[in-house]
Amino acid sequence: MTVIVEFLSATGLPVPHGFFTRRGGVSSGPFASLNCALSGKDSRGNVLENRARAARAIDADPARLVGIHQVHGADVTLVTDPWTPGNGPRADAMVTDRRGIALGIVTGDCAPVLFADPHAGVVGAAHAGWRGAVAGVLEATLSAMQACGATLERITTAVGPCIAQTSYEVGADLREAVLARGPDNARFFAPGQREQHWQFDLPGYCAARLAAAGVATIEVLPADTLTDEARFFSHRRRTLAGGGLIGHQISVIALA
Repeated sequence: MTVIVEFLSATGLPVPHGFFTRRGGVSSGPFASLNCALSGKDSRGNVLENRARAARAIDADPARLVGIHQVHGADVTLVTDPWTPGNGPRADAMVTDRRGIALGIVTGDCAPVLFADPHAGVVGAAHAGWRGAVAGVLEATLSAMQACGATLERITTAVGPCIAQTSYEVGADLREAVLARGPDNARFFAPGQREQHWQFDLPGYCAARLAAAGVATIEVLPADTLTDEARFFSHRRRTLAGGGLIGHQISVIALA
């Protein structure tokens, strides 16, 4: 039986890539089925098979798919050689100019952001939760790509499936942190359903940060990880349900 490993793609990224859903893997239970997080309680063998399936779906070598220990910061690592699964550095973004290396970002509601300058032969991938986005992980990824020869005028980006504004109610602490970057950021908040709560537009905020940094081509994929349970894992959905185990989807980009 042919296994369909489902992923979304961005029209503006002219390199092999995929924003993978939870469909097409071998995991079961709360991890069903394409769980790609090595840090959870899923079987390591299942996760490695799921990651291999994702790599092969974009014609990448599973042995050259790398990930990082994501910590909601702004550090970027330059990947020159693949490391063994689970042994990546603590960072929230990667860039590479080496063909055949695939960069994988794992998410559960945060925004996966993929970058490419095919003319320079440089790609990047970032994990942008609200903390990382506020801290500057997207701009740091752009700077790391420029250090490898990319130019802002040629870099194309895509913000992948994440929690949508209508699903993302936040408190005053998050809003104050975002507004501290500039009062005009108030446009990314709508009134929440509870007093002193707001609906935060994470994908819109990420796109605006990229545009302000000088990126001309920015695509935002229309998907909500919280409401689309059939296709995506979601931390917020798990929290609203009272906790429990959860899987994570992966987004991958590579130079052919």
